[in-house]
Amino acid sequence: MFIHLKDLASKGTIRIEGTEDMTGTLPKSGGLLGYGRLQVRLEARDKAGTAEVTGELDIDVEQSCSRCLSPVGQHLTIPFHETFVKGEEQELEESEDEDQDEEDVLYVSEDRFELKPYLAESVLMALPFIPLCSENCQGLCPVCGTNRNEKACECKTEKVDPRLAGLADFFKDRS
Repeated sequence: MFIHLKDLASKGTIRIEGTEDMTGTLPKSGGLLGYGRLQVRLEARDKAGTAEVTGELDIDVEQSCSRCLSPVGQHLTIPFHETFVKGEEQELEESEDEDQDEEDVLYVSEDRFELKPYLAESVLMALPFIPLCSENCQGLCPVCGTNRNEKACECKTEKVDPRLAGLADFFKDRS
């Protein structure tokens, strides 16, 4: 999926709609187990020599639950907004008015540039940091590894502070 800056400058606005295969761009490792095709609804506008690309991305992703490791399928709708400028990144000079916010701009070296890496970055940034299969997920037993959502285990998970372990023995003898 490419954007041509000269075409955009001549037309003013370009609509980009369709599906994009992210195989090879999105990793199938780490927290991401699988994903579907990326639905793209974008609009690119020429604004004084810059290309402002806005819109929405939709994708179905599958991650591991952070507590029980079961696969969790989710549908993500991701807002997309990036501004591209042809040229090289310039060193920012310290100005007297440091409160003025500079808009984030991505510099491209050619008239034609690929959007796919920026789409992949937006998807990765939108992934839930701690995906859960449900809010009341009980997770895995730390002793035997049984999924507590499926069946209860008989493991003793009571933790005793090692500094007070001697006191526990003292009270056993008195009973």
